[in-house]
Amino acid sequence: MIERCKALYKKYEEIIVYLIVGVLTTIVAWTAKFVANALLFHNTMYPTPFENAVLSTINWVAGVIFAYFTNRRFVFKSKKPMRKEAPKFVLSRVSTWILDIVVMQILTAMNINLVAASLVSAVLVTIANYVFSKLFVFNKNAKTDGQK
Repeated sequence: MIERCKALYKKYEEIIVYLIVGVLTTIVAWTAKFVANALLFHNTMYPTPFENAVLSTINWVAGVIFAYFTNRRFVFKSKKPMRKEAPKFVLSRVSTWILDIVVMQILTAMNINLVAASLVSAVLVTIANYVFSKLFVFNKNAKTDGQK
């Protein structure tokens, strides 16, 4: 049984570690988002479009900073130069930041509270972030400096 679990872990290690890092990233990002909500908007559960944009941006910045370093080190185990990877990472995260803002605007306009809307958005953003990171940012098949 233990050997089977080890084999399954080894087979799905990247996805398992990505999900763990994703949960930690979500905790960091949401902490920033909800602290900002408390400090700036008196803990509103039904933010205006402007408040939504501010909170999503704070959420995004905190998440990107934490996620880049943890994904690079623990998930994709990248050794490529950061100057090449980081801009691609940020660019891919800009697209999912826009996704987050759109989803949050739609759901809160439908009178869904901030916590429930954040959960739905987090699932969609996490899936999109993994796909972008795997295919675009930390692609092990991509050529690196000096390779032909």
